[in-house]
Amino acid sequence: METKNRRILVTGAGTGIGAAIARRLAKDGFRLALHCRSHIEDTNKLAAELADCGCDCSVVSFDVADTAAAEAALNEDMDKYGAYWGVISNAGITRDAPLPALEKNDWFDVINTNLGGFYNVVKPCVMPMIHLRDGGRIITVSSLSGVAGNRGQTNYSASKGGLIAASKSLALELGKRGITVNSIAPGLIETKMADQAAVDAALGMIPLRRIGKPEEVAAVAGFLCSDGAAYITRQVINVNGGMY
Repeated sequence: METKNRRILVTGAGTGIGAAIARRLAKDGFRLALHCRSHIEDTNKLAAELADCGCDCSVVSFDVADTAAAEAALNEDMDKYGAYWGVISNAGITRDAPLPALEKNDWFDVINTNLGGFYNVVKPCVMPMIHLRDGGRIITVSSLSGVAGNRGQTNYSASKGGLIAASKSLALELGKRGITVNSIAPGLIETKMADQAAVDAALGMIPLRRIGKPEEVAAVAGFLCSDGAAYITRQVINVNGGMY
């Protein structure tokens, strides 16, 4: 597959799963746009690291929950460097609490970032992607919480479950264009977002008896962006060590 002229946007690329996906896609030869909001220093360091390895990448910074800011920043980046052949919608936040104790802002911040961010990021990118006439890839990073629910995460589970439903609907809309849309649903992954108490409590429920690595999620994203995955769409790929 010829990848050097194909650009992929990775949101939340500065740390954790997003950074691992960016490294994997760079290794596979794609050009990249690395998005961040608060991890600007980390993202710039990653961009420099990937550039040293020969990857052509740009950095774009905005809040995915801000519709106008997202559209303006993405259009500016695409005007300079070209449309995205792929979009990895990875950026997300958590604000955990049992529903009776969940503050209003913590509900809406999570919904607006994790689910609203899908609309704010993907919508400006779809028509330019179609105009490339080269197929394309859209991958959303959901969660085991979006598949099965999780105690203390009604907001997060709702946002990630909605992301899966939105991905399946978009796959139907874009299939005739040769653009695939899939969702990856990680379980417990070794990142800064992983709560150690939750990890300790869950290990006994994971058949593989360990938490996952960001690189293991990135490997799935890399495959879904390959020619070998051109006939895979509207799917949820669970990366959870067998935990349900």
